[in-house]
This record gives sequence, C-alpha cells and structure tokens, in this order.
Amino acid sequence: MTTLGLAHVNFHAHRALLEEMKEFYCDVVGLEVGPRPTFPMPGYWLYAGGEPIVHLYQATPAETRKRDSDGTFDHVAFTCRDCPAVEASLRNRGITYRKSAVPGAKTVQLFLKDPAGNSVELNFST
Repeated sequence: MTTLGLAHVNFHAHRALLEEMKEFYCDVVGLEVGPRPTFPMPGYWLYAGGEPIVHLYQATPAETRKRDSDGTFDHVAFTCRDCPAVEASLRNRGITYRKSAVPGAKTVQLFLKDPAGNSVELNFST
C-alpha cells in the first residue's frame, strides 16, 4: 500500500458543541459546509479547495465524550494565506492565539483552540 495523503480529520461531539465547532471551522478557519452522505447521525463535511477535510459527527445523547483526554492527539494544522487578515479576525473575535515562526523555514504559525479545546495550527508561507 502507498499512502497518498491525509483524507480528513473527524470530530465527534454532542449537538450544541457540534454547531459551535461548525461555526468555528467555517467562520474562523475559513472552511465551507458542503455535501455529505446521508449517514444515520447528523453532521457536516467541511471543505477546503473542493475537498471535505473536516468531518463533524453528532454523538448520541447517551454517549459520554471525553474532553482534554490524555490521548496522543495534539493538533490539526491547516495551510492558510493572508496572516495579517486572519490575526485581525482573531483579535476582533477575542480568540486567543500564539504566533511562532518555523526555524529555518519561511512559515509563520498561529496556534489556537477550537470550541472543544482541540489545538488548531494555521500555517502561512511568508
């Protein structure tokens, strides 16, 4: 088998948090809601460049979802453009972030949290 790339990241949350996450990933990260198969549980597929890269899936009412677990997942990263505009948008929304430069590369990174507490990295070529 040859792996060609990462297909998507999937987040699983109760309905209210799922809606907050959809708004975050669309309004803050810049993804767009697009077509999704008719799975039994509600959710969203969020697209970038015509590809569904973030899947949001509703947990059942009886499910217990752990937040801030001791798992190995650290963050999800997105390739972005127009860092100054994104920084202005984050400041206007009151979203806390940390800015960093990748040593030896022409890349600036912004690190922030989504509504579920997942770490999000936004990468900008300089």
